[in-house]
Amino acid sequence: MTDKVHIIGGGLAGSEAAWQLAQAGIAVRLSEMRGVEATPAHHTSDLAELVCSNSFRSDDAENNAVGLLHAEMRAMGSLILAQADAHRVPAGSALAVDRDGFSAGVTAAIEAHPLIELVRERVDALPADGPTIVATGPLTAAALAGSIGAATGETELAFFDAIAPIVHRDTIDMDVAWFQSRWNKGEGKDYINCPLDKEQYLAFHAALLAAEKTEFREWERDTPYFDGCIPIEVMAERGVDTMRYGPMKPVGLDDPRTGRWPYAVVQLRQDNALGTLWNIVGFQTKLKHAEQVRLFRTIPGLEKAEFARLGGLHRNTFLNSPRLLDAALRLKSAPHIRFAGQITGCEGYVESAAIGLIAGRFTAAELAGRAIVPPPAETALGALLGHITGGAEADTYQPMNVNFGLFPPIPGRTRKAERKGMMAARARDALAAWMAD
Repeated sequence: MTDKVHIIGGGLAGSEAAWQLAQAGIAVRLSEMRGVEATPAHHTSDLAELVCSNSFRSDDAENNAVGLLHAEMRAMGSLILAQADAHRVPAGSALAVDRDGFSAGVTAAIEAHPLIELVRERVDALPADGPTIVATGPLTAAALAGSIGAATGETELAFFDAIAPIVHRDTIDMDVAWFQSRWNKGEGKDYINCPLDKEQYLAFHAALLAAEKTEFREWERDTPYFDGCIPIEVMAERGVDTMRYGPMKPVGLDDPRTGRWPYAVVQLRQDNALGTLWNIVGFQTKLKHAEQVRLFRTIPGLEKAEFARLGGLHRNTFLNSPRLLDAALRLKSAPHIRFAGQITGCEGYVESAAIGLIAGRFTAAELAGRAIVPPPAETALGALLGHITGGAEADTYQPMNVNFGLFPPIPGRTRKAERKGMMAARARDALAAWMAD
């Protein structure tokens, strides 16, 4: 065994990791900066404070991937889900909580556990040795972010995270769109192309200019974004043809219906190893979510598109996890350190806590000399973990909520209306078998 496992960060992921370790009989030192130094987004010193919405989203475990994740975490003794259930407020089929009661409940449970030492302190550097879990989230303090950057070779950890929308592959109309790489380079079929004629392009450009955008939070305003990640609506503001010389460039792409280059093209690129999710290339955006759905469904071939993730632009701190972390969430260059929560590139309260749960359990297994067996890919936990540790393309890695597009497809032909239920049933069986081993 060991002395205490050091967990840095007392948010959702850090609190869950601490709880899982302590419940496994392993002592924990949980370092939390708030109480000593405030952040721009938090208002209290309580653990697991919810800084935005008070919703954990859908609690439907039959038809929604995040609801399935709730069920799996409950089955594994999650502190975060237990406190969410204890402080639930009416929200239909969603799991919403009294935010103050929830964070106070998490704090009280952590403080009362005899194997957890909660220390209010700022940690400025990664520990040189000893089992460590870093769960500092998107507002990682500058000094620690610099230490992480030095250890990972990633020189830019805090920036405007420009996220392009991701579409479920089976909702793209391939009677309109077609597979082709520009000039048929590579395999020649690396992109899905959606063509626009001049009238459609000009209408799309005008709609981008008129669409509602979200505002930056106060603490985001001084953080620059990369020139290579300019929002699509900002490109539109720079001139009517700017997008046609950028991400909507049609050259080298022959529409099979006409044999000619279209006036403009929207390209989608495969986003996960399963080929179930495709991102809209160059379409990072600050548009409001409802505007994105309305506007992007005007693109030929995307009229019935269903989105696994909508675009966004916000300050974030996260690792290129597929490149930097192993399958057990360990930093390849310093395997005594694990990462958990949003810093790994998951998005959302529940997802952050889920990766904290897995990091805690992995650490407990390692310290007990047991083999580390990840949850099956067919489960919500396994699908999310797989995205972080290798299922996503490292060169285009971006934060992601859990969604059924991350799960292995159901073999054979299935009715679309039944697919989610089949995936949920398969996940329950897989989780039960994994937990029984």
